[in-house]
Amino acid sequence: MERNPIETIMGAVVLLVAGLFVAFAYTSATLKPVSGYPVEAVFLKIGGLETGSDVRINGVKVGSVTGRQLDPDTYQAVVSMTLSGSVHIPDDTRAAIVNDGLLGGKYVRLEPGQSTTMLKTGGRLTNTQDFMSMEELVGEIIFLATQPAPGS
Repeated sequence: MERNPIETIMGAVVLLVAGLFVAFAYTSATLKPVSGYPVEAVFLKIGGLETGSDVRINGVKVGSVTGRQLDPDTYQAVVSMTLSGSVHIPDDTRAAIVNDGLLGGKYVRLEPGQSTTMLKTGGRLTNTQDFMSMEELVGEIIFLATQPAPGS
């Protein structure tokens, strides 16, 4: 069986394009952990938040989730995060775990507060909003929709 040089060249071109695609995806993806300072947030429910998830302020990534553990005294979930060194947040900042779309993953959303005191390295955010699953949200909507109107 003779090999056609065109087939060999086309195979090489396909492998080259695939290699370029992988290189582009690797350089443009934000897979690297954020370097900065550590902070923690305390939640009752984290809803499957994963290590490596984003920490965002107004949709802009400012950090990464670096760990999750259970506080043995309070049985609350403690989420460890690393925030970028260029971002300093007030100590009354609110942290919430939210979905990234209907089928997307979860991330921590930070809503900076009004305090003039900034959160220190290793600080802990206690003003948090727990994760609400889709089932809980639908149940709440149904409950509100079935309530009788005021004055009736």
